[in-house]
Amino acid sequence: MRCEGQDVSDIMMLRRQFLSYVSAAALLPRAGHAAGKGAFDFTFPDIDSGVVDLAAWAGRPFMVVNTASKCGFTYQYDGLQVLYDRFRGDGFVILNVPSDDFGGQELNSEAEVKEFCEVNFSLDMPMTAITKVKGKNRHRFYDWAQRTAGASGTPRWNFHKILIGHDGQILDGSPSQVVPEHPRIIRAVEAALIAAGPATG
Repeated sequence: MRCEGQDVSDIMMLRRQFLSYVSAAALLPRAGHAAGKGAFDFTFPDIDSGVVDLAAWAGRPFMVVNTASKCGFTYQYDGLQVLYDRFRGDGFVILNVPSDDFGGQELNSEAEVKEFCEVNFSLDMPMTAITKVKGKNRHRFYDWAQRTAGASGTPRWNFHKILIGHDGQILDGSPSQVVPEHPRIIRAVEAALIAAGPATG
């Protein structure tokens, strides 16, 4: 025969178990959302030996583009700078990620890449150090991008463009052949900025 004290004890124990299950469930990612902060979890070494922390752009959309200085698509630097200039006042950023992974088409050092981009294209957008974007030693951002977005997040050649939303999730991916001024990209950036709301600061 159970006594009243035992009943109260059992109820309290069940209540604690229930609350622990609820708390654990709250920590699970919601359907359609990646665990963690998405792109904001990552940093890159920058072209000047500092750090590019993607978390600094939390709340704003930005684009990540793997580039090369001696590629047939290098002319797209002009379009990237125009796109950056058009939307930077709204808080939009483009991150240029030089890479030698496709055709060995990048220059030999960060100093050469920086000079090439400044002298020939007047680029002033953020730029990383020369970075691996494919293969087993690729940067962790590109591991995440492929897992999250499949082909849209996977560069197949230089100048693949990955658009990140204000919440750190991938919105769109455009292959090398889609130029930065393409209406599809313009519309995607405009929609991302509308979703983000007015830039502050």
